[in-house]
Amino acid sequence: MDVDTRLLRYFAAVAAEGTLTRAAERLFVSQPALTKQIRQLETRLGVTLFTRSRAGMALTEPGRALLARVPALLADWDRAARETKSTATRAARVLRVGFVASAANEATQQIIASFARRRPGWRVDMRQAAWSNPTAGLAGSDVDAALLRLPFPCQDTLRVEVLFTEDRWVALPTAHPFATRDLIPFRDLWEEPFVAAPPETGRWREYWLATDEREGSPVRIGAVVDQPDDWLSAIANGYGIALTPESSARFYVRPGITYRPVSGVSPSQVAVAWAPVDDTNPVVQDFVHCCLDAGLDEGPTDRGHDRPGRNG
Repeated sequence: MDVDTRLLRYFAAVAAEGTLTRAAERLFVSQPALTKQIRQLETRLGVTLFTRSRAGMALTEPGRALLARVPALLADWDRAARETKSTATRAARVLRVGFVASAANEATQQIIASFARRRPGWRVDMRQAAWSNPTAGLAGSDVDAALLRLPFPCQDTLRVEVLFTEDRWVALPTAHPFATRDLIPFRDLWEEPFVAAPPETGRWREYWLATDEREGSPVRIGAVVDQPDDWLSAIANGYGIALTPESSARFYVRPGITYRPVSGVSPSQVAVAWAPVDDTNPVVQDFVHCCLDAGLDEGPTDRGHDRPGRNG
């Protein structure tokens, strides 16, 4: 019988958190999607893994037996997958770097050039991910390192170094009444329809809707998209507005869209991330050092005050 390792990861998260709600937040997936995956695992195994109550999810005896094996199983698989892929990239002298949106902004080329000087003959393969994959392939071992927006799924299981922060602005149709304002209080946007990432991205979606900074005001969704081009089209066509990093005003210039500063909403952070197993990988660590040495202090960013150090 074949079981997707993703199902085992979801099972372990629910067991650790004790509730579907907290596990869904940790995994950056929607609660209905997580419930479906747990039921699928139970169906494949032919056992009940949890007893469900208002208090949460309690492991059954078969569930406890499975949990005793799952962490080591997943760790072995992750190690094998990363070692296999790392061997292939070393042979090809290619470092795979995932990214979302504009990566490290204008400093991205500087980082790649610095890495080329450190590693002559090596090439950086930049792989842009859809918003439904906010770890840009890092969680699934599809890349060796990633330039990501925080927060992102499984963040506490990876190494993370914050590179810089930048304000969140708003992208809106040029014809929108607020498009002429110099500064827009976030409260004034609460009743507006928003262009959102897919629901299965969980907390990633909620962060860019700023659900925690609305004082309980519900979010209106005008459109759901997964790619930057679709995001731009939805805004330009008047289906909604969207919070976005300030750098979008430079990287995603498009007729019919205006970017404006927003007050009353927290800034966005950009980080370099990698797997703990690559703490001793000299190629990955060279790339990390290139990111940290890039001097990312452009515009409103602040590199020194917000760096929390390495997570893991």
